[in-house]
Amino acid sequence: MTAADNPEAPTIRIAPDRLVEFAADVYQRMGVPREDALFTADSLVQADLWGHQSHGLLRLGWYMARLQSGAMKPETLCRLEVDSGAIAVLDGGDGLGQVVAKRATEEAVQRAKKHGVGVVSVRNSNHFGTCMYFTRMGAQQNCITLLMSNGGPNMAPWGGLKKKIGTNPWSIAAPAGRYAPMVMDMANSGVARGKIYLANNRREPIPADWAIDAQGHPTTDPKAALEGFILPMAGHKGYVMGVMVDVLSGVLSRSGFLEGVHGPYDPVNRSRAGHLVLALNVEAFQPVADFHACMESYIESLKDVPLAAGHKQVFYPGEMEQQADEANRAQGGVMLAIDTLNDLRRIEQELGLSYPDLFERVG
Repeated sequence: MTAADNPEAPTIRIAPDRLVEFAADVYQRMGVPREDALFTADSLVQADLWGHQSHGLLRLGWYMARLQSGAMKPETLCRLEVDSGAIAVLDGGDGLGQVVAKRATEEAVQRAKKHGVGVVSVRNSNHFGTCMYFTRMGAQQNCITLLMSNGGPNMAPWGGLKKKIGTNPWSIAAPAGRYAPMVMDMANSGVARGKIYLANNRREPIPADWAIDAQGHPTTDPKAALEGFILPMAGHKGYVMGVMVDVLSGVLSRSGFLEGVHGPYDPVNRSRAGHLVLALNVEAFQPVADFHACMESYIESLKDVPLAAGHKQVFYPGEMEQQADEANRAQGGVMLAIDTLNDLRRIEQELGLSYPDLFERVG
């Protein structure tokens, strides 16, 4: 669907720097220190630039509500509960998920540089947006980095009709020489719940295989999907993967799991989300230059195949986001869904901010 097909579609682009400035201002009004506010704001805008608006500024109002209620703390005070060589357990103290995930990633990379591998288990965190924002940080320091997290339940156990399992995303990023990092970032559901919220904001139907309604029937209505159940990817396989991410993120860290986790959509309850970060220092396995050369060869081999009908190019994992980022920046910024813009305008008015240039609509 294009803007011409949908009268509710946005018609202007907004510069990413202005969006970061606005979101950081919102966080600071909530008591978040400026450095943390800028970092968290950048993570949201970067998701929009990558084309993942389900994890971008659409979520700002949800995070703000959690800060207002006290469910999420504006000052993130992480504490090392276990400090044992390559392994650490980090308590996020109910702080901003993005700030906790940054600290955990840095800790894992630091330990990997010393021990060859770094493993950080995280308890008492919050939703942190896109996994790949953090795994790319590790890859850029020549560490293959894995990050996973549990979340509030929105999937039923295979064969059941009660929400027990989160979409529980995970990501792996690897350095790739002269190419942007190779990145896998996926939920264990057929689609992230945020994409259904985004479809609802855009007033668009969803594919029939994304979710079922509360009675267990397939639905293309995003509202019915949000009231029902998101479907696991690949049937029972996605359910099993979601369970194991919950175990590694929540049970291992002694944080929340199953219904003990509350997502960013919940404005009042502690999240108790847990994460797991694993960093592998490439240099401990082989010379970094050799690894980069192999990754470049790997990518070139992937792309050197005949194109299937309807495709203009073969993407390696993470390349689509890299190209979207470059295209959005070259064209002057991102186009946000009208409902997202309206929610940002609501936040602006509620907090007494003044950003009139962000909310103009040319059409």
